[in-house]
Amino acid sequence: MLENPFLTKGYESAEYFCDRDDETAALISNIKNGRDTTLVSPRKFGKTGLILHTFEAIKKKRLKFDTLYVDIYATLSLGDFTKTLAEAIMQAFPERTSIGKAFLTFLKALRPTLTYDSMNGSPQLQFNYGSVAEKEYTLKSLFDFLNTRGRGVVLALDEFQQITEYPEKNVEALLRTYVQSMRNIRFIFCGSKKRLMAEMFTSAGRPFFSSTSMLTLGKIDGSKYANFIVRHFKEAGRSIDDESLAWILHWTRRHTFYTQTLCNEVFSRGTNVTIPTVKAAAQYILDRESNYFLQYRELLTRQQWLLLVAVAKEGKVSKLASAKFLQQYGIGSITNARRAAQSLVEKELLLTTETKDKTEYQVYDVFLSHWLKREF
Repeated sequence: MLENPFLTKGYESAEYFCDRDDETAALISNIKNGRDTTLVSPRKFGKTGLILHTFEAIKKKRLKFDTLYVDIYATLSLGDFTKTLAEAIMQAFPERTSIGKAFLTFLKALRPTLTYDSMNGSPQLQFNYGSVAEKEYTLKSLFDFLNTRGRGVVLALDEFQQITEYPEKNVEALLRTYVQSMRNIRFIFCGSKKRLMAEMFTSAGRPFFSSTSMLTLGKIDGSKYANFIVRHFKEAGRSIDDESLAWILHWTRRHTFYTQTLCNEVFSRGTNVTIPTVKAAAQYILDRESNYFLQYRELLTRQQWLLLVAVAKEGKVSKLASAKFLQQYGIGSITNARRAAQSLVEKELLLTTETKDKTEYQVYDVFLSHWLKREF
């Protein structure tokens, strides 16, 4: 049993994972029935946790699939993608396993330089390419290795929209060609940039058009999250009242990372939790992040900063062009507001939610939103 059951990073086990039963079932159904999946959610919404939770469920159900998670957020090129994939395979399948031994034998033919991180012992590879064709050949070889395993493979590629930033041309088309021919690999393409992921998988002119089953991650049901929180308090011999539960879920917007972080802090403070305890924990978190948040003021233009503060104070904004809104917060013209909003969305400081009738803006970081509202 963990000392603090409210995890703020990583995945431990199903015991410390809240709900997502429907999403887990949908992913497993896609895997069993030969369908690839596109999974989209804002950052820190529990996307990675859902993937690892699904991987654990696959093992518990004894489905005949190996699982592999690869985060490509830090990659800048096709070469980086290939390197990251190869290192993830080595990490997932150690040399002592049969697949690990087979992979090391396979790697020798690609002639990489292999070293190990002195701090954590993780493998580090360096491929030397003479041409773009060699990069493509190496990547195709890695996919082929996974595809020809005796068992199926579930390969989750996180922050998949990053491939659109690579300097090489036609990366989407190249990967689509490879993916199409991998019959024994079930791909899960994960992304946090909703518009970009939608363009990649739903636009008729893009290579991945209509090639996957789409799955969007929403907020966890409030009653289920409340039950999850209460259960862990009870199991630790502690209590939390209904008013405190409601306040936590409202203040954090049920955004997984922020809910977990506040619950983690509250849990560390005592055995019988009431509203004063919860509010004190929330203010402590904002104070702790204050120096970090102050840096945004130096990094943004005046209009961007004013708009960010305005959205924080309003909570949600759907009418950026409203004369009253622009005048109240000194943002200036409609053009200034729209340009600032676009830039803040690209910087992932504003989060958009689209409906048939409107687009709503919120500050992406829940803690930043509350801090801006408190300070300005």
